[in-house]
Amino acid sequence: MQIKLTKMQGAGNDFVVLDETQAPLHLTAAQYRWLADRHFGVGADQILSVRPAPLDSPGIDFSYVIHNADGGEVEHCGNGARCFLAFVRAQGLTGKRCVTVQTMNRVLQLEMQADDRVTVDMGAPEFALDRIPFDGALLQPETLGFGQKWPLAGVDSSSSAPVFIAVLSMGNPHAVVLVDDVDAAPVAVWGPVLEQHPRFAQRVNVGFLQIVSRTHVRLRVFERGSGETLACGTGACAAVVAAIRWGFLDARVEVQARGGQLTVQWAGAPNDLAAPVRLTGPATAVFCATVDLPECL
Repeated sequence: MQIKLTKMQGAGNDFVVLDETQAPLHLTAAQYRWLADRHFGVGADQILSVRPAPLDSPGIDFSYVIHNADGGEVEHCGNGARCFLAFVRAQGLTGKRCVTVQTMNRVLQLEMQADDRVTVDMGAPEFALDRIPFDGALLQPETLGFGQKWPLAGVDSSSSAPVFIAVLSMGNPHAVVLVDDVDAAPVAVWGPVLEQHPRFAQRVNVGFLQIVSRTHVRLRVFERGSGETLACGTGACAAVVAAIRWGFLDARVEVQARGGQLTVQWAGAPNDLAAPVRLTGPATAVFCATVDLPECL
């Protein structure tokens, strides 16, 4: 089975992008895993499928579906959304600089800037525990600023002390850990433990956040279903929102990920929690190709 694809990246977070606007490809989870495999397939953190707008959805330009490297479908991807807009413009699917896109659980506004960076209106963060979802039963969170830090036991095998996290959703679940030095953070050890923690019914993306100043942070993210990636758009948004609520950051923050720099803006603290988060960053095509996709995996 031959398919055409485009490899793209946004701040090092890389994607295989598929055009399914004319007809769905009906790929299996195993085929998504093959596309994401860096040794036997193409290699990507996630696969993005560009699809037509849902029927009877006025004002929606496209929909898109996101699969992680493990083949599972997920809700949202900020870096992927930026690559989405760059892709549909480059492929001649639209001439608009601003498009509206339907994901699994959100409607996103995407805007191409004059410097070719893309801004995504990510919608409002969600803090209700059942909407993340996160089981906070019998836990006593600490209040910090206008936010909370939740204690989770059993994360650090070298200590009986709990690890404190912020929990929120950016359309997908996030846990944020504050660290002194992101380079020394135990991402490879704590990341998979937190991702699979039983209090997160749908697993969780884990951000390790270092505050540099009120307008600058450093961040590493262990993504659900993909492992550590060079950047994570929703993770950047979640980390900045959490730290703004804790009182550490201003409303506009530069986020230095391992693969590049992102800008996050949120004017929601302390009172307007429904304010949308805006994410701006690069989106770059790497190559286009036609591949023979194995049908039996």
